[in-house]
Amino acid sequence: MLKFLINFFRARTQLQFEIVFLKKQLEILNRSNKKLQILNRDRLFFTVMKRIFGNWKESLVIIKPETVINWHRKGFKLYWGWKSRHTRGRPKISKEQIDLIKQMAKDNPLWGIPRIHGEIMKLGFDISESTVMRYVTKKNGRTSGQRWKIFLKNHSAEIVSIDFLTVPTYNFKLMYVLIFLSHERRRIIHFNVSSHPTSEWSTQQLKNALYDSDSPKFLIRDRDTKFGSLFSQTVSDCGIREIVTAYRSPWQNGYCERVIGSIRREFLDHVIVINENHLRKLLKEYFHYYNYQRTHLGLEKDSPESRPVQVIGKIEKMAVANGLHNYYYRKAA
Repeated sequence: MLKFLINFFRARTQLQFEIVFLKKQLEILNRSNKKLQILNRDRLFFTVMKRIFGNWKESLVIIKPETVINWHRKGFKLYWGWKSRHTRGRPKISKEQIDLIKQMAKDNPLWGIPRIHGEIMKLGFDISESTVMRYVTKKNGRTSGQRWKIFLKNHSAEIVSIDFLTVPTYNFKLMYVLIFLSHERRRIIHFNVSSHPTSEWSTQQLKNALYDSDSPKFLIRDRDTKFGSLFSQTVSDCGIREIVTAYRSPWQNGYCERVIGSIRREFLDHVIVINENHLRKLLKEYFHYYNYQRTHLGLEKDSPESRPVQVIGKIEKMAVANGLHNYYYRKAA
């Protein structure tokens, strides 16, 4: 008797579902003129009835069962797309930070994304490099990484590299700049300018560079004849191992070549040199900016002479390096 009652009421329920199902199809037909008009609420109705009405395929007249199955699949995708939507994301930065990023990019057209990000970090803003990239429309190119990575990481504190940089003057004469670079913090420890460098002059620059600092264990240089035998002998007498790069292999002195490239792109390509004293004065100003204020990608956005992170005070800027760059800092009230 219990089974009979259950089957009786189930049959009655299915009969009611079938009536509703057929009425819905008649409603759609009465609504349509020539072309069948099926709205989203109709699709939802058929999708729901598919799950609760057992004989829905036999009662379906105006459309094919495969169409209802496709509607169900689309509804499944929409539901789980809504269910798995991201309600949280990366926190938005303030308008002050956005304006500061755009200002830095505008004031310093020679800067790339990492340089701007380094300055932002030094001003106490904790944002990612990708966030800076989002608000900077012009992206400068970046050079590739260095060679000899394992050697340089293990012995960077004991290595100094040197190289000559040629600079033309306004009357097309050549000036030679000898640069001494410490690999530990990419710091320029000494430089000098000459119009006629000799082996004796280069040797004297070596003595000046090492006068008030500890001697490194390794010195990397190329095969330039301006060094000569006297220079090599002095290096050996100081207890330094001289590493001479292979012929036409500037990549073996990668750190120094990278610094020279930065000097050209960021400074010398934008000035006209008058004479030796003028060049020495210009480079002295730029190297102060390079060592104490410029952020470096290889130093985790810090300067060779480490800059403290400032979080308190009004943000100010100061033109440096002959006005080609700006230094941003916080001024206490």
